[in-house]
Amino acid sequence: MAKITIKDVAREAGVSISTVSNALNDVDVLNPVTKSHVLKVAKQLNYVPNLNGKQLRSGKTKMLGFFTTSVSGPYFYKLVESMSRECDRLGYGLNVFITKDKQVIMSNILGRRVDGAIIYEELRIDEEDISAMEEEKIKAVFLDRVLHNETMGSVIFDSFVAGYEATKYLISLGHKKIAYISGVDTMFDSVERKEGYLAALRQYQIPVIEDYIMQGYFEEESTYNAVKSFLHLHPDKVPDAFLAGNDLSAIGCIQALKTLGYGVPLDISVMGFDDIDIAQYYTPPLTTVRNQIAKQGILAINQLVRLIQKKEQGVVQKLACELVVRGSSHVKINSD
Repeated sequence: MAKITIKDVAREAGVSISTVSNALNDVDVLNPVTKSHVLKVAKQLNYVPNLNGKQLRSGKTKMLGFFTTSVSGPYFYKLVESMSRECDRLGYGLNVFITKDKQVIMSNILGRRVDGAIIYEELRIDEEDISAMEEEKIKAVFLDRVLHNETMGSVIFDSFVAGYEATKYLISLGHKKIAYISGVDTMFDSVERKEGYLAALRQYQIPVIEDYIMQGYFEEESTYNAVKSFLHLHPDKVPDAFLAGNDLSAIGCIQALKTLGYGVPLDISVMGFDDIDIAQYYTPPLTTVRNQIAKQGILAINQLVRLIQKKEQGVVQKLACELVVRGSSHVKINSD
């Protein structure tokens, strides 16, 4: 079957090609009855507009791009869902680009295959790349760094304060031997949470023990293995609390502790970040720091669309955290 063209729609509707074009593009010059008639005919014929031609004429794709190295895990599920819903509400589509190849990221952004970009990519985009984007007036919102200029902004969590307050809470329970399970050392939130943890220890004059800082990569299995390995290698250095870089790491930590016979929280307190959906249903229910993940996605899309529409310049939007106390933390029972 031959592809239906705009000429076919015009002939069937008994109007000019320009009238069909105006109806399809919602140009406010037509009689409402005429517009309705044209759209009805186009639907009956199953006419599909040529988006490439439309893009060439308008210079817009009506698509936004989310560039990331991964979408695995509860954080990304909630983030992408919230961004997708907000795009739909504002009349945009969302393309998700999952790649560790910086060239792929930059060619898609600078090639204007999308109208604007949301970027979370472990700092592979450097200052030179940002300068190139700025020169081309690319509209972008970053979730992985603090940045703002005429065409770019950020929506981030206040992860330093979150790390500080989480550690301060564990200290308030009487814990002094607090281990930290780091995420990925090149990620903004991971670095900031760790710095907040260290700042709290210094504030309360608790010595920083390097062995108490281990790597879990924000993953349940990696954290499980890291905690088991640490406790096997250092049976004389058992912490009385673990602060994990995210909730998945906290769950992996608890699993390792249970396997080795430790009770959570009576023997060892465990705390995470994010407040993912499973956190409240886990055994024990997870004490954590709630991050407004859905709100981050909504704000990022809104700021990006306003940048595209030239309604504002880029800003840094920092989201506050909230301590959520549940059953995986407890006042320290045994004194040193």
